[in-house]
Amino acid sequence: MYNNQFFQCPYCIHQNICPFFNSQIRRSDNYYNDGYLDYYDEYYDPDDLDLDSRAPQQEVNRILRLINEQEPRLFRNFTKYGISRNQVDIYFRTAINYTLNNASKYTGNINRRTNAIFNDFRRLHDSIFNSLRRAEVPNTIVDSTFRAVIEFTLRNSSIPVPPPVPGARWSKWEDLGGVLTSGPSSSSWAPNRLDVFSAGNNSNLYHKWWNGSRWSNWENLGGILTSAPAAVSWGPNRIDVFARGTNNSMWHKYWNGSQWSNWEDLGGVLSSAPAAASWGSNRIDTFVRGTDNALYHKYWNGSRWSDWENLGGNLTSSPAAVSWGSNRIDVFTRGQGNRLYHKWWDGNRWSNWEDLGGNLTSAPAVSSRSSNRLEVFARNQNNQLITKSWNGSRWSNWQNLNGILTSDPAAVSWGPNRTDVFARGTNNALWHIWRD
Repeated sequence: MYNNQFFQCPYCIHQNICPFFNSQIRRSDNYYNDGYLDYYDEYYDPDDLDLDSRAPQQEVNRILRLINEQEPRLFRNFTKYGISRNQVDIYFRTAINYTLNNASKYTGNINRRTNAIFNDFRRLHDSIFNSLRRAEVPNTIVDSTFRAVIEFTLRNSSIPVPPPVPGARWSKWEDLGGVLTSGPSSSSWAPNRLDVFSAGNNSNLYHKWWNGSRWSNWENLGGILTSAPAAVSWGPNRIDVFARGTNNSMWHKYWNGSQWSNWEDLGGVLSSAPAAASWGSNRIDTFVRGTDNALYHKYWNGSRWSDWENLGGNLTSSPAAVSWGSNRIDVFTRGQGNRLYHKWWDGNRWSNWEDLGGNLTSAPAVSSRSSNRLEVFARNQNNQLITKSWNGSRWSNWQNLNGILTSDPAAVSWGPNRTDVFARGTNNALWHIWRD
């Protein structure tokens, strides 16, 4: 059945000696006509390739052909790094097979199901990801390629799609890669659009976005950050980003729909990362902790920046801010006793500080799904994500969403039934959890 030709194992970059088999291996004569399934039945743990519950190979082949016809770039993502086309075919077949076998186990919209299947696939098939890393394929390309294959399979398979589960269920955490040296920040300028920012290991600002169907690679926007960034959008295709610079003042960079601006220095002496919110077109309100630990406020009114305004308080973290309506701003921070404190602008005046309790080990994050609705997030003593919400009339108790955070969280909502939360994980990558 086997000839005397040794070949390169599709699960590693080693010739002749495969670390998974720990022996010399030979190529099957019928390897290129789906004979690799028989080959792996004999030599490889079936659980690793889902061969104990194989999808119909006719369906696997059909989807692979469709990907080749409609998304040939996905193959080139790997072949340009020296991975043979035959190996790429095996990787994609494995992902397609896993998706077809397990799609019915996952509920929610196409994005949620893609992310959930990808996370489990990566965990169960780490040998594939390890071999691609050894071939020096960037993690961002590996992850985005397999996500695309899984999503394509879901959209083009004949498997019935389970209806979305109504109500408020949180997803599992997903790893979005990168090497973060600060907490992230997030904003949204349209439904199903997300923009995430963080400092990288060279202190530059990095940007990653969700365009409604897939995550981009990380984009380097330069600068030298000495804090986590803050991001906000006041209109379609508009993003404003703020951070503390090397001179401890607040620096600003914006996307105007076609290009990024240069950095501009807005002054101040910051002792924390900034926060930003917008309650109207061409309106921005920013907040920082000053050297006296009080909350300071600076705003853009559409034509100029205001001076800094002292709003008092005794902050022990960076602030967080959000707006749920015209001329409305809610600001949160960690205060004395590691408790959550809240202050708001109602259109006429600033409130006093409100003590909302808790035992926080990070700065808070806040988002709003709709008018008079607030969701606050923070890290607890076990480094897990906790949340507290305002339903329009009262505050909920704290709820534990688990995870292991190594930074302040960030939160954003792009619609009345959607909340996305981001944080740095123990591997310094960006982690993401959402509810819809």
